[in-house]
Amino acid sequence: MEPLTVSGNLDALEAIAEYVMSAAAEAGLNKKASYKLRLAIDEIATNIILYGYEEAQRQGVLDFSAKIDEESLTITLEDTGIAFNPAEKLESEAEKIDKPIEERPIGGLGIFLAVQGVDNFIYERIGDRNRNIFVVKRTAS
Repeated sequence: MEPLTVSGNLDALEAIAEYVMSAAAEAGLNKKASYKLRLAIDEIATNIILYGYEEAQRQGVLDFSAKIDEESLTITLEDTGIAFNPAEKLESEAEKIDKPIEERPIGGLGIFLAVQGVDNFIYERIGDRNRNIFVVKRTAS
């Protein structure tokens, strides 16, 4: 599948969703797995756009690539926004889940829910680039 590069703004979310769903269809994922993957990537991409670019007063792009093999679909998202490792926020979000519902704050669980929706999530910082890798097993579809 061809890579995709989009501007680092919210208008790009539709093209991102189309790319992810196209890759999921090509990989033969079922609707549930496809939706969870789309949700995961949408959450991380939105955070990159809002916090890595807009809030940081930076401009940039989001680069996507998709790889399909016999076992899985892997989508890689790279950006040049400020360094941010979503896994570091997971612990605080997971703590919120463990609280009784009446004690939980509204919102703030996006990264937790995103990572739960894929079989494997990897974050790397390489030079000035963030790399978020989403893996979904094809057999899970």
